[in-house]
Amino acid sequence: MRIDDAAGAYAQHLAEVRRLSPATVRAYRSDLASLARACEGTGLADVDLEHLRDWLWQAVQRGDSRATIARRTAAVRGFFAWALESGRVTADPSLRLVAPKRGRTLPQVATADTLGAVLARLEHAAADGDPVALRDHAILELLYGAAVRVSELCGLDLDDLDRDRRTARVVGKGAKERVVPFGGPALRSIDAYLVRGRPVLAARGEGRSPGRAVFLGVRGARLGTRAVYDLVARELGPELGGAAGPHALRHSAATHLLDGGADLRAVQEILGHASLGTTQIYTHVSSERLAAAYRLAHPRA
Repeated sequence: MRIDDAAGAYAQHLAEVRRLSPATVRAYRSDLASLARACEGTGLADVDLEHLRDWLWQAVQRGDSRATIARRTAAVRGFFAWALESGRVTADPSLRLVAPKRGRTLPQVATADTLGAVLARLEHAAADGDPVALRDHAILELLYGAAVRVSELCGLDLDDLDRDRRTARVVGKGAKERVVPFGGPALRSIDAYLVRGRPVLAARGEGRSPGRAVFLGVRGARLGTRAVYDLVARELGPELGGAAGPHALRHSAATHLLDGGADLRAVQEILGHASLGTTQIYTHVSSERLAAAYRLAHPRA
């Protein structure tokens, strides 16, 4: 069996059985396509440990990051474990494949004052009732106020919002649902958008129904993640001195919650992390900020 053929079946398994996110499936599929090119002419059952080591060495030579190489290692390990379990191979060549340790990098975080200024600017821009400005203000308020992922925000339907309880039901990684709270400013921006902005955008659909999507594009269809990335980069990037994506708002919300005294497990539930260890990185962010403040202010620092 060719590696490409098995990789296609594995990608389908990841999407339909393990219910991984489309982005994760695409990344793993790309990694396995790279492996197939590196092992061109070698059948799946003939791949051995040296093939895999050579493939990773090529990535090192290209200058791929440790995180990318670690992901590729995880992809090929999962692939061959599945191939062995499903009878496509009789031995797993990836068992002794060693991945480089990932360097721990602290997430990009904006200060509360910085975000306050950005959101105030967006609120002012939306004051004249422009539907796109109303939508953009609501998007950033919800990204920060509920600490949701961009895919979760774009997937929101009208029925997912409980404006009385100020909560949103989102579908996260692994198709897991959770209910997240958001605050008064987010509620006000959402109400303004739903009353004055969304109907205008929906009417631009040229007879096509916008469905139940909360956030719509300028042509009346459900808003895509790329448009949200562009919005955040435009509004928040200059404040952070470079590129910024929607995850910067999620990182900032988590850090500010912990700075304000929120329980770590409560923050884990809000973020939808399967592991508490994933959430704990934000305690390091808070510690770094505390240490920086100490070094600046204490006479004996």
